[in-house]
Amino acid sequence: MSTVSPSPSTQSPKPDSAWAPLAARVFRALWIAQLVSNIGSWMQMVGAQWLLIGHDAALVTLIQTASSLPVVLLALPSGVVADRYDRRGVLLAAQFAMFAVSSALTVLAFADALTPVLLLVLTFLLGCGTTLMGPAWQAIQPELVERRQLGQAAALGGVNINLARAVGPAVGGVVVAAAGAGWVFAFNAVSYLGIAAVLLLWRRPPTDVTGPSGEKLLTALDAGRRYVWYAPDIRRVLLRMVLFIPGGAAMWALLPLVASRSLHLGSGGYGLLLGAVGVGAVAGAFVLPRSNQVLGANGTLGGGALIFAGVLAVLATVHIPWLVTVSLLFAGLAWIGVLATLNAAMQTRLPGWVRARGLAVYLLVFQGGQALAAPLWGGLADRLGLAIPLLAGSALLLVSAVSLRRWPLHGADGVDPSPSEHWPVPPLVFEPGPADGPVLVTVSYRVAPGNAAAFSDCMEHVARSRRRTGALTWGLYQDGQDPGHFIENYLVASWSEHLAQHSDRLTLTDRHHEEQARRLLVPGSRPAVTHAFDTSSGPVVPQSKGGGGQ
Repeated sequence: MSTVSPSPSTQSPKPDSAWAPLAARVFRALWIAQLVSNIGSWMQMVGAQWLLIGHDAALVTLIQTASSLPVVLLALPSGVVADRYDRRGVLLAAQFAMFAVSSALTVLAFADALTPVLLLVLTFLLGCGTTLMGPAWQAIQPELVERRQLGQAAALGGVNINLARAVGPAVGGVVVAAAGAGWVFAFNAVSYLGIAAVLLLWRRPPTDVTGPSGEKLLTALDAGRRYVWYAPDIRRVLLRMVLFIPGGAAMWALLPLVASRSLHLGSGGYGLLLGAVGVGAVAGAFVLPRSNQVLGANGTLGGGALIFAGVLAVLATVHIPWLVTVSLLFAGLAWIGVLATLNAAMQTRLPGWVRARGLAVYLLVFQGGQALAAPLWGGLADRLGLAIPLLAGSALLLVSAVSLRRWPLHGADGVDPSPSEHWPVPPLVFEPGPADGPVLVTVSYRVAPGNAAAFSDCMEHVARSRRRTGALTWGLYQDGQDPGHFIENYLVASWSEHLAQHSDRLTLTDRHHEEQARRLLVPGSRPAVTHAFDTSSGPVVPQSKGGGGQ
């Protein structure tokens, strides 16, 4: 692959081309290093699965579970870590930890001391490192490319993974057959050092730690949960993932068994099957922009689910290797079409202050769904053979495609997660401490005659904004003696949490919803805001504001 000059030139890709993010020097270097590491990971996966191929189907599928289960356990804490600490430091720690685990795996393999239990445990630890890395890796993308290129960057991430899937399994299968699994484990160990080298050379500007002062782990976790729960666009992306992944996981869990039991292939043949998926996915990256343009995001999701369902039906009923290989090309195309569309939707909808936590939830649903589904498919294969679970997975994907009529992916029109510091400084006569609270914020409105119903409807959007950014409770009340007088109040856990709403949590979308509601007020009137502090454990001890306050 030819490199792209970071400086503007006639050879640079157009800003709206699929390859535009590669013009950014650090993004390009990390992309190449990640490609080498991903190739190593796929080689390692082939070696691990093939070492267990003589055991029960459920044990073979546990390799996928061991890789994915850490996401269920650690994705959300990893998101908090990535939002609270230096993301480059988090990524470096993950690389060196995975290098150590892969080195241990290599030594045990060469010593012929790698039992199934040890293999699963070390694979699980590698999954822990990948989980720690995942949210931080996703969250640094806006630092590497322009916001308008985040969709292309997400697609290039899919290209990276699937180029590795095209190369890694094939190479891994050949190496395992020729020299043993120890050599693929060794290559995987060394591959982590490339990413570490690029991160060490990256002159990243210093960044402030995100979040209110003294924010605890559980508080930060709850803030991420609250944001996702009260963001309908984000919830819909996650729903689409939930409806796609269980059926899609059937292919990844059962493909080693299809190769060995149905097609009677060795490790090299299995690697070629995985390679076919990767080649199809790379081709899909070129098709995806046109697909989204012609079909839209929902058409791409539906088409991807239908294609994948057809591939599973082929795996269940066809026993001719070359026909199965051709069908897997389409599986790769469908897989990247669905995942790149959903990943780009998450990236472009999440604000910076909670980006890593939101992406951690996305990774939790994605990897956790595979981790939970894989042993179920393996257990069914042991009891009923391969055909029935593959056809069941196909049926689930058909349901996923049909469900788009009821639960389509919301459009991105009107969603702008850019920060907006449009709230004025609270006009208090003293400065509360960061931990003081809870804080009751009350906003009084004068609504124009005839606008009461429309105002209440607009405030539903404002309510979600308040809850996403820190409100524990929210309410809107209409004065019984003065129907044009509305009172909004919401409770925030602490003064530092409320200041975070003022400084970095609100977005341009939040501002838009507030402005829509305020257009319905009496002309010339302004909302009146008060801040009240809980005194159940004693009055707030004021800290001097120096000049007597504002």
